[in-house]
This record gives sequence, structure tokens and C-alpha cells, in this order.
Amino acid sequence: MVTFFGGIALLLLGYFTYGKYVEKVFMPNYERKTPAYSNADGVDYVPMSKTKNSLIQLLNIAGTGPIFGPIMGALFGPVAFLWIVLGSIFAGAVHDYLTGMISIRNRGAHIPELAGKFLGKASKHVVNAFALLLLLLVGTVFVTTPASMLHILIDQKVALGVIIGAIFFYYLLSTVLPIDKIIGRLYPFFGAVLLIGTLGVAVGMFVSGDAAKIPELSLTNMHPDNIPIFPMLFFTITCGALSGFHATQSPIISRTTKSEKEGRFIFYGMMIAEGIIAMIWAAATMAIFDGMTLKEMIAEGTPSLVVNEVSVYLLGAVGGTIAVLGAVVLPITSGDTAFRAARNIIADYIKLPQIKLAKRLYIALPLFAISVVLTQIDFNILWRYFSWANQGTAALALWIGAMYLYVKKRNYWIAFIPAVFITYMVFVYILNAQIGFRLDLNLSFIIGIFLTAATIGYFYWKGRHNRQESINVDEEAA
Repeated sequence: MVTFFGGIALLLLGYFTYGKYVEKVFMPNYERKTPAYSNADGVDYVPMSKTKNSLIQLLNIAGTGPIFGPIMGALFGPVAFLWIVLGSIFAGAVHDYLTGMISIRNRGAHIPELAGKFLGKASKHVVNAFALLLLLLVGTVFVTTPASMLHILIDQKVALGVIIGAIFFYYLLSTVLPIDKIIGRLYPFFGAVLLIGTLGVAVGMFVSGDAAKIPELSLTNMHPDNIPIFPMLFFTITCGALSGFHATQSPIISRTTKSEKEGRFIFYGMMIAEGIIAMIWAAATMAIFDGMTLKEMIAEGTPSLVVNEVSVYLLGAVGGTIAVLGAVVLPITSGDTAFRAARNIIADYIKLPQIKLAKRLYIALPLFAISVVLTQIDFNILWRYFSWANQGTAALALWIGAMYLYVKKRNYWIAFIPAVFITYMVFVYILNAQIGFRLDLNLSFIIGIFLTAATIGYFYWKGRHNRQESINVDEEAA
């Protein structure tokens, strides 16, 4: 239990110390008008309260990541706790804060626009395709996973296809209607279910006595299949530590934030909250199941079955149902904004105003048609591609943050170091993985060093060029 409580304490301490330092480096301007006011359109640019924005941000970024990721990450043993804590404080929260705040400084721009500005015009097109691929995968995964959890919860009394159809219909409404009409109204309720369910699992561990079984920190790889920690752990636990999906979500809230002074709580703070959720589910899974049993359960019914078993075991039928509903809320409240973000990115790319509903549907309907086709693909295959695309996007977002600070002549190392680390992991993963080049792992580590070094070289070359061009990193509010 020492590792578990110590990890929670470090996450909270990280918010009040390192989070404050990151904020100081960025230097928010409390008087600057935000896009919520300067670009107000009643659809995507709508001023909302700090509390509502924070709750929406947490539900947007969480998805199944802080539950499914830690459940699968638990196979590696308590070393997973280390990645959740250090990743959240020094990588994930920095990533989310810089992405959100730089977006605020650039009219609520999404990551392709920011990549084009800070990493080169050609990168805008690459990142645009990359981000859309990620969002489609996220949207699809976050249709099938909550549907499977609900299917198990109601004992298969309603056809899975019907549940999937209902979720798709909700996603369509939340994608095309003004953000304050559905998302702004339903998320407080969804958030309450999530927090009650997560807190219930945490309390249930102690009431049942299973908290005593939470393993203490060990760097030993306990995975039943001996899958290497490097790089696989960092692609298994993503949303609970560092996730590029967040870079697609933070700009949504950058368009509804009233003041830059709210940024640390909304962007950095909600990533820390997600890390705490991940710690709870990782701890509960390790306390209740041994590695082989957990592996077999995941293989039998995906992590959805584990969520159901943990919830019912710790909280009984009624409490377990609430906990499962909390777990269902997470992917649903990320799936809807995944499609919304995709609509925004395409609209920005083709410069199509989104004030009229017909123009929103013009973009949204084809996205949903593609996603319906993707639901026919095996979940495990989708998850593998999602994980790589996710962390590749995280690397790009961190490089954008590092470039912004480099051009401003501030401490860019806070983004540079995690950018280098996750870039190296992305290269090693794709070189070694079955979905990639299938090279020997040791050879992948070596080639990854050279590819990462080349990326660093490009960063400094582009950074010096940007400084010479005196790039306007903070566009004037309209």
C-alpha cells in the first residue's frame, strides 16, 4: 500500500509544485482575451465556467485509457505505477497544458495548424492525416468498448448492435450541436457517475481487505508472456500517463476557456486527476488478480470483463453497476468529442465555417460512415494501431510545445526531454512491432537512436530558423 499511497501523494504534490513551475515558464496573461470571446460563434467558441470546462476536459481526455490501459498494464506488475506517476507529472500534464495554452494563444487552433506553424508547413498535412486517423480509431474504439461493457452489464438482454447504434446516434448529436447544448449539460451528470464509481472502487479495496494485496514497487517485469517493458508499457498505459489523444481534445476547451489563469487547473490538473484514476484501477486489478488469471480474462472478454468483475466483486451488484457505469461514461465522453474534434480539424483545414448545421453535417456524416466500417475490425487490432498513433501524436504535440518555448527563449527542456523519450519509444515500437517493420528488438533500439537523433537535429535547425524569422508565436486576438 505504500507504493499506492505514495504515488497518489506524488501526483497531488506534482500539481502544486511542478505544475506551478510549468505555468511560470509559459507565463499566462490573465488580461488577454481568449478565443471564447474573440471568436465567439455560439457553436464551438462558447465561454463556459472553469468548473464545467475542467469536468469536460477530464471526461474528454480520459476515455477508456485510465481504466483499460492500467488493467492491461497491470500485467507488467507494479512497475506500471512508476510510469503512471512520472508520466503524468513530467510528460502527460506538461503535454496537455502546453497544447491547451498554445491553442488559446492561436485562436483555438488544433494540432495540425499548430504543427504547420511551429514545425513547418509540410508537417501540417502529415499531422492532419495522422490526427484524423487517431480520432477515427478513438471514436470507433470508444463506440465498441462502452457497448461491450453495457452488453455485459445488462446480461446481453439487448443486442450489441442496438447498443452500438444508440451510441453512434448520441455521438452524431454531440458532434454537430453547439457544445453547450448537449456536452455542457450532460457532462456534470456523467462526471458525478464517474467520480462516485471510481471512489467506490478505491473504498471497496480497503473495506474488502484487498488493499493489503496491492504490490509494492518493483522494477521486475512480471508479464506472463515476458513482453518487454521497453517500449510496450508506454503503449499499453497511455491516457493514464501520456496520450496524444489529449492534444486533439485540449483545443476544444481552449475555445471555451474564459481566462488563461484557469489553464493550470483545467489542463495540467485534469491530467493529474486522470493519473489518480489510473492508479486506482491498476491497484485494484493487481490486488485482485494474478498475472495469468488477468491475461486469460482479458483474452476472454477484453478489459471490459475485468471492469465488470472488479466492480461487482468490490461493490456488490448495485455498487458494481454504478462503478461499471462510471467506466462506461469515460469512453462515451471521449468518443463524442473525438468526432467533434475531427469535424473541427477538417473544417479548419478546408476553411469551411461551422455556424450552419448543414455544413457541420457535411463533414460529420462521412466520418461516421467510415467509423461504422471500422467497428467490424477486431478490437485488439484497432487498439494496437490506436496505441502507436496515439503516442506518435503525443510526440508531435510535445515537439510543438518545445518549439514554442524555444522560440520564446524560455525553458524548453520541460517539453524537450519527454518529447525525446516518447519519440524514441515510438520509433522502437514501430520498428519492432508486428504491425510495423518486425525487426529484432535490439536492432530496433539501435536504429531508434539514430532516428531520434535526426529528429533532434531537425528540431534545432527549425528552431534557429524560426528565431531568425521572428515567428509570431502568440497571434493577436481578433
